[in-house]
Amino acid sequence: MNIARTLLTASALFAALAPARAAEAPLPLWEAGVFGGTAVTPAYPGASERSTRSLALPYLIYRGKVLRADRSGVGARLFNTDRLDFDIGFALSLPARSSDVPARRGMPDLGTLVEFGPRLKIKLAEPTQHSRLGLELPLRAVIEARGGLRRQGTTFEPRLLYRLNDDGQAWHVDASLGAVLGNAAINDYLYGVNPAFATSQRPAYAAKSGLMLTRLGLGGSYRLQRDWRAFAFLRYDNYSGAANRASPLLRQNSGTSAGIGLMWTWRRSDSLARGPDD
Repeated sequence: MNIARTLLTASALFAALAPARAAEAPLPLWEAGVFGGTAVTPAYPGASERSTRSLALPYLIYRGKVLRADRSGVGARLFNTDRLDFDIGFALSLPARSSDVPARRGMPDLGTLVEFGPRLKIKLAEPTQHSRLGLELPLRAVIEARGGLRRQGTTFEPRLLYRLNDDGQAWHVDASLGAVLGNAAINDYLYGVNPAFATSQRPAYAAKSGLMLTRLGLGGSYRLQRDWRAFAFLRYDNYSGAANRASPLLRQNSGTSAGIGLMWTWRRSDSLARGPDD
């Protein structure tokens, strides 16, 4: 989750930029370098305003038997078979200032959010030698880091994921279909209006638990040279069936996000990643 309201999430960039998993061919145990990219997203899910963010950050891909930092996120793999994979991971999202969004003006800012929790991945089919259809079921606690740490709720983000890559790992493409559901706390964090912040155009509203959005995603990368890789992603979110569609802060029926960037690999290990049974 990656959570729905992010301006630019580190996990979304990881999903778009990292090479395919080591199941198809031996890959280095670790790689380190720098990635930079630009993304355009709604200020938060359902906002009328859009935000553009550019980032240049170091990255680390580690393909350990237990500890992992790869295209799927960052975390600890606790159980792995040919069909099932269970891990603990986290994702990070960047903040949004309410002063930049007329619908939220005068309300508290949306802070940096850290999501942490378990995820079950199920391999459903392998239509071809280089493609895979799977189901991911992440359940995550959402922690806000702004003037301290505060629990802001829980999200559940089931999604179907189709992955396709070539023999030499020169390119890969991911397509996904999913939904984001949240408890009352995270929905109220995004869409609730405390009576103290109510105005004539923004009535008080108490959010409830339920569907936050449905999502279509497309991402991929292409190796330009041995140490250079280009990546991109496109995401479409639909809020028409959201549980809090009546909130005065939910202004749109849909929103799109897109990003592009480059990744440069500075160093890679001579040792190779091991399979789950090594």
